Amino acid sequence: MRRLAPSTAALLVTALAFHVDMLLYYLLVPLLPRYARALDLNPMQVGILFGSYAVALLLATFPVAVLTDRYGRRTPMLWGLAGLGVTTLVFAVSTHYWLLVVARFLQGAAGAATWLPGMALLADHFPSESRGKAMGTAFAAANLGVLIGPPLSGFLDQHAGPSAPFLVGAALVALDAAGRAFLLPAGETERGERLPFRQLLANPVVRLFAGAMAMGSGLWALLESTLPLDLDARLGLSAAGIGLCFAASALTHTLTSPLMGRLSDRIGRVKVLRMGLVLVCVLLPLAVVMPRPWMVVLVMMGLGSAASFVMSPCSPAVADQVEREGSQSFASAFSILNLAYSVGLMAGPLVGGALVQALGLRVALALSALAFAAFLLPTRGIRA
Repeated sequence: MRRLAPSTAALLVTALAFHVDMLLYYLLVPLLPRYARALDLNPMQVGILFGSYAVALLLATFPVAVLTDRYGRRTPMLWGLAGLGVTTLVFAVSTHYWLLVVARFLQGAAGAATWLPGMALLADHFPSESRGKAMGTAFAAANLGVLIGPPLSGFLDQHAGPSAPFLVGAALVALDAAGRAFLLPAGETERGERLPFRQLLANPVVRLFAGAMAMGSGLWALLESTLPLDLDARLGLSAAGIGLCFAASALTHTLTSPLMGRLSDRIGRVKVLRMGLVLVCVLLPLAVVMPRPWMVVLVMMGLGSAASFVMSPCSPAVADQVEREGSQSFASAFSILNLAYSVGLMAGPLVGGALVQALGLRVALALSALAFAAFLLPTRGIRA
């Protein structure tokens, strides 16, 4: 039987790992009302349950990055998978709130042990001229998990019981395990000197694209926390209609991520980023002025594409800089992007909520669009 090329195996393993990780993350979303009723949870407790994932992700990011660059990609990915399998089974059988919080926390740590080694694995096996396309493909697989997770969980919960989504999730973890165990290379190549975080942060390209990652994640966190209320009040959209708007943007983001990664391989990372910043600046204010639901859907599809322009070049751009320093300590560099992504997720709703409360949604989105326009200034003089 013909063996897969190492680069193909790396892409398959990483894409599957990202897909399963995001699908499992979103399995919980449709089940929240059930948990809230059964365990008598208040909004603060629900917030803690969701926030525990982000806290663990942040706490685990830098240690996992150091371990990945020091000891290789395979071991952290296998340990992360073991943690993911355990947490999924805990969700399936747990009837106590504190166990759910612990499981969600461990799920966040397992996520760090999936994403950082996975991105580093792709950077190891794909040269700069094809790195963007490979990473964009892996991100598309993750986005597909975002699309499939909630409806799959809701369907299984309704027709097979509340444990069914997580039992199916455990089966997917087993499939993921087979990929990681049999396709990941057992040997590790020489990686050169590990770059310290201080040196990475001193690189203007790394700082620029870390900022872009924070802007991209903050964009979606802002829209998810503010736009549904507007669509309900202004256009009278149902929950299904609001979900359709966001599903359209997620689908477009999924389809365009590999294309934007490939485009950044051809014309440069910064040029693609600039295009995305301009698109967000133009489209973001339109989301709250379109008078028809189908027009909102078109705007959301445009924003999904714009997010690909902004976020898809980030990982390959940072990997290129590490390589130019004569190192392969990619996980350390990606941990900076991971931190920036988490900061954007947390800051988007907070800043957006404050602006909406003080100035109204239209002005808040207009000011947010201007922030994306202002981010064009740091891109001047940067070549990547």
